[in-house]
Amino acid sequence: MQWTKTISKPLLCGAYACTSLAGNQCYAESKVESPNIIFILADDMGYGDISALGQTNFTTPNLDQMIKDGMSFTQAYTGSTVSAPSRACLLTGQHTGHVFQRHNAQIQFRPDPMDITIATLLQGADYKTAMIGKSGLSCASSDGDLPNQKGFDHFYGFVHHGNAHRQYPQKLWRNGEQVTLEGNYGKTGKQYTGNLFVNDSLEWIEQNKDNRFFLHLSLTLPHADHTVPEEYRSEFIGKFKETPYPEGRHYIEQQYPKATYAGMIKFIDSSVGRIEQKLKQLGIEENTLVIFASDNGALQGEGGYHYKDLNSSGILRGGKRDLYEGGIRTPFIVKWPGVVKSGSTSEHITAFWDFLPTACELANIGIPDWTDGISIVPTLLNQEKQQKQHQYLYWEFHEQGGKQAIRYGRWKGVRLNVKKDRYSKIELYDLVKDPKEENDISDQNSDVVVQISKLLEEAHEPSERFQLFSK
Repeated sequence: MQWTKTISKPLLCGAYACTSLAGNQCYAESKVESPNIIFILADDMGYGDISALGQTNFTTPNLDQMIKDGMSFTQAYTGSTVSAPSRACLLTGQHTGHVFQRHNAQIQFRPDPMDITIATLLQGADYKTAMIGKSGLSCASSDGDLPNQKGFDHFYGFVHHGNAHRQYPQKLWRNGEQVTLEGNYGKTGKQYTGNLFVNDSLEWIEQNKDNRFFLHLSLTLPHADHTVPEEYRSEFIGKFKETPYPEGRHYIEQQYPKATYAGMIKFIDSSVGRIEQKLKQLGIEENTLVIFASDNGALQGEGGYHYKDLNSSGILRGGKRDLYEGGIRTPFIVKWPGVVKSGSTSEHITAFWDFLPTACELANIGIPDWTDGISIVPTLLNQEKQQKQHQYLYWEFHEQGGKQAIRYGRWKGVRLNVKKDRYSKIELYDLVKDPKEENDISDQNSDVVVQISKLLEEAHEPSERFQLFSK
């Protein structure tokens, strides 16, 4: 069944005919098919890890080209500051004050009709669906059939995030069956998961080129273990002053953690290029919307790499496990040739829970009322005046004493150590004047602090599994 949706599609025209909107493009109502959707997700990649966004220690030509060909969001936020809750927010359209899987722990999505995913909704619109790589439907699970039960026609990868620390695992799951990877020993081996996941994605795209499809390519890079095929790393050996990561720890021994991290980013960039090339080869590029993002900010020492080593957070404060900007604001790039304006930048404030309603609108299906998200389709179509805005964005984090944060217009509120004191001091930052979050101005803006305190109470619903507050 072919699905169509009336959207404002860019139509090229002479400059003399364009008196508004966007230079040499004018917009008209046009019937176009709902697109294929590909969401490529990196693991622990910082906002500053793309050369077009300021990285100078290595280059990312394919991601740079994606930015030139599409739209880059400068204020796009993840679901959380670690993997499992962040990915849960992406797949369910709920923030961490509401989503079931809100903590890295022994947890997985519950059977339908609980924890409905965007994949299940798209299946109802005759989309073929696949998730390849690290499953966001669980954190520590042995249920290899779970992705197929939760809306994905095809799954190949990890269902246990601890196992996903190994780039050369001995086993992976494929549609409910365990597959043995010959020659792999966990930390070393012959079959690199990055290659396996990208190759499987390319094959699946080819198999479904005549269908409407949703592919979630969920890479395990640049998360530790820090290891990558030498062809991606060799140019960086000797470029940086290195502090070797010793053997005998959870993550792999690494003599060149900085060079290896740069090589892993190069692998990610190459993978994006391979996906783009396949779409062009099959002639489906113009009817495929591609999104690239990371699940949270860059590492803070795990496996020997710290975000400060190669400026992975850019100007932003903090990294993974922080609710400061560096922990939850990452690259977010959208490309849809002929529809999303090339070379455009958006300052629209968005978060992972906006993906579900966006995909629903693109697929011409109803947006469920339980989502915390708002469709960003108007922004993608250069119709900013029609774009609805969030009153606020909310995060909670259950490690390191418990943390909460609110993005409220230009304001950012952060509350730490909430397990001990749920009413602890709120730090306040003006992100317009202070994007680095260097100056806490809570004492000078008590009225804003009061409002943010109310929003922190409003956004958090108690969890049946995880207690954020001690009282």
